[in-house]
Amino acid sequence: MPTHRHSNSGFTLIEVLLALALTATLLALLSSAVFLVASDWNRDSNTLDEQLDRSLALLQIERALHGAFPHSWLDGESLTRLVYFQGGDEALSWVSTVSPQRRPGLAAWRLFNDEDEGVALQLAPAFTDNPEQRLEAAEASLLLPGYRASFQYLYTELDDSRQWTAEWFGDERQELPLAVHVLLEPLPRHRQAEDGRVETPEILARIRNNRHRSIQPNAALQGLQ
Repeated sequence: MPTHRHSNSGFTLIEVLLALALTATLLALLSSAVFLVASDWNRDSNTLDEQLDRSLALLQIERALHGAFPHSWLDGESLTRLVYFQGGDEALSWVSTVSPQRRPGLAAWRLFNDEDEGVALQLAPAFTDNPEQRLEAAEASLLLPGYRASFQYLYTELDDSRQWTAEWFGDERQELPLAVHVLLEPLPRHRQAEDGRVETPEILARIRNNRHRSIQPNAALQGLQ
């Protein structure tokens, strides 16, 4: 009587375990690769967003400085009209024809350094008086995080030479500087970039409308630094 042999075509337990282990290893490698790619993408995307925000902020400041206006206000004590522009080496307040909110009229700007955060901005309407108090009361917003700004102001000496100074006060000189130079340096904890480079953006804005049509500049102060 013939005997029938039944061939076993299934997988053994060892083969199944090996297949599962291999599949788990491949999935782990694939998930690690996907995680690395996603991390690089997010990091590059964040860097690109930061660079775009910084470029827009620099463009905003440059346009506002180009649009600087010799805004005058009446001093109640001396009964004379003074030009508003308060420029130091680490803070600058001025009136501009440019408004970020695109509101009609002149806008008062104030840039200053927050020691821990970066360059901050305050905005207020200029109206027809001294906008200093409104600027001081305005809420500050962080415009350039991680940076410190320093300012210099271009003027003409009595011998017609051009010089830079670290301060400029419109109520003393009765005019605006010819140009403003803004140098941005990273704060200490942001100083070293990942690729070893240190970015120091600059703004050089010429002020075309630097003199009031009816107020004469104080020539006696032109040679003072």
